[in-house]
Amino acid sequence: MERRKKTSRVCHGELMGVKTTITLKELNRLFPSYGFTKLTPTVSGIIDTTYIVFADTKGYILKKYERDIQHKIALDIELLDDLKSAGLNVPLCLDNNDGWYIYEKLEGKHPTSVKSYHIQALARFMAKMHKETSKIKCTTNMLVEYEVTQALKYVKENFFGYYKRFEFLKNFTHNHDAIIHGDIFKDNTIFNGKKIGVIDFIDSSCGTFAYDVAVALVGFDARERNDYFINLFLKNYNQHAPKKLSKALVKEKMRFAANFFALRRVNEYKNTKRARELLK
Repeated sequence: MERRKKTSRVCHGELMGVKTTITLKELNRLFPSYGFTKLTPTVSGIIDTTYIVFADTKGYILKKYERDIQHKIALDIELLDDLKSAGLNVPLCLDNNDGWYIYEKLEGKHPTSVKSYHIQALARFMAKMHKETSKIKCTTNMLVEYEVTQALKYVKENFFGYYKRFEFLKNFTHNHDAIIHGDIFKDNTIFNGKKIGVIDFIDSSCGTFAYDVAVALVGFDARERNDYFINLFLKNYNQHAPKKLSKALVKEKMRFAANFFALRRVNEYKNTKRARELLK
């Protein structure tokens, strides 16, 4: 088999979603039963490799995790199985070989302009998800102090004005309710009409429901709609969630979530352009 090459390509100023390349011929050697006919690299994502692959007209997601997280991958696959069994629209892992994983490709597309029905569907999904994950033992923490400390160190040395804004994050404590997704931005959701699907659970871990909700509301532009989206979300979420959330708590967590992800973006992209999207 040909040696796969590491890449660091750039597309329109953003890192490609492919770090390790694979050819269609190599892919079919790894997974001969599928008969793949098309291989399309993605153009988003900065950590792991992601392709969209097709066998005739049927699509799949092909991933290679560019981190040493084998135990976490196994937990992720198990979590997806549990959520799927509970009726949630998430992608199952179908196969794996030589570090490559094939997932279901959910039907639909990422939302662009957020509407009320997006917020309602998101709230109902998260309430049901939290109800299910509250039954599962939680053993991994998402917000590792080391990650925040290292990111703050980089920003302090290179973007001191932003460091003063982010400095309060070092004192944040992240309690545990259950397993949360922790990264439900628009590009991790798929809408087929008004039906929502959620993808990319690989970094899910222990956390609070309020923080998970806060991240999703930041990711779905709730701050730009004053309190309308927050009120609408909580009205739908609190009807079915294992724990009711107050508006005051969610807004407090939204401030943390926006700054935490902005800090990560400065650290990962080595500039402040993407961070400013979250800090406006």
